[in-house]
Amino acid sequence: MRAFVTAARTRSLAEASAQLHISQPALSVAIRNLESATGGPLFNRDSRQLALTPEGREFLDRAEQLLRTWDQSLDAIQQRFRLQRGQLSLAVIPAFAFNRLPDLLARFHSLHPEINILLEDIVMERVLEAVLEGRVELGISFRPDDLAGLEFVPCSGDRFIAVLPPGHPLARRKSLHWADLATEPFIAMNRGSAVRRRTDLAFEHSGKTVRLLCEANQLSSIGQLVNGGLGVSAVPSLCESQMRDCGLKCLPLSEPVVAQQVGVLLRSRGDISAPAQAFLELVTGGPREQPPSSAQPGERK
Repeated sequence: MRAFVTAARTRSLAEASAQLHISQPALSVAIRNLESATGGPLFNRDSRQLALTPEGREFLDRAEQLLRTWDQSLDAIQQRFRLQRGQLSLAVIPAFAFNRLPDLLARFHSLHPEINILLEDIVMERVLEAVLEGRVELGISFRPDDLAGLEFVPCSGDRFIAVLPPGHPLARRKSLHWADLATEPFIAMNRGSAVRRRTDLAFEHSGKTVRLLCEANQLSSIGQLVNGGLGVSAVPSLCESQMRDCGLKCLPLSEPVVAQQVGVLLRSRGDISAPAQAFLELVTGGPREQPPSSAQPGERK
């Protein structure tokens, strides 16, 4: 089609072939192939000059319109692959959104300033839903217990730490056991959350019954309640800088050590966009890899 339009506008096979950087025989073959597809001649071959037939003149405007649409569409998709346009959609747990995400998004934006960023700052359970339902391409969360329909790409490790009010007697120690926290009023995450399940299991493993004072829906709320002297708590180390900014003492916890992974979630079937791939590589420090045969279902190592 481009051969036809160029030849029609230049009225010269020699000039058209020069513009298209192909030989005249190749140009002639391209035009004959188009005429075969349309069902009849587009050029009057009885004329001394390269002239269009009536059908050729009618088809020329449509051919030029089709080429403009093609060029615009090709340019648009090339811009997306070059990360000059597009959208990055994320669902992120609040702990990561508060403590790690601002720096990552600043770096991503400096590299790809034309990419629009859509962010949902939501609890872990809703992060999983957002990715599974396709509302976002990527989620950032602790590794869920159930990866059905999801792929998890780890980016860092995490372990639970104790957080205590400044001046608390236990704050003078270098580390604590979960049994130590069981002797104090404990501020927990809400029931049903992943953090609450892990703290409940840790106290069960320690053989002690927790003295539950109250529950909160956000880790930031726990920090404020502990800072107010209401009790102690245990939170992921991802929140350590946030808790220290609240003036709290943060100590390692053991017996048991409750460790978990932080990573990126995506649907296990289907590709991701170029912006999502670029952000995934920024977070994990490398390209997305195919899982080795020994990997657990739904997990990238």
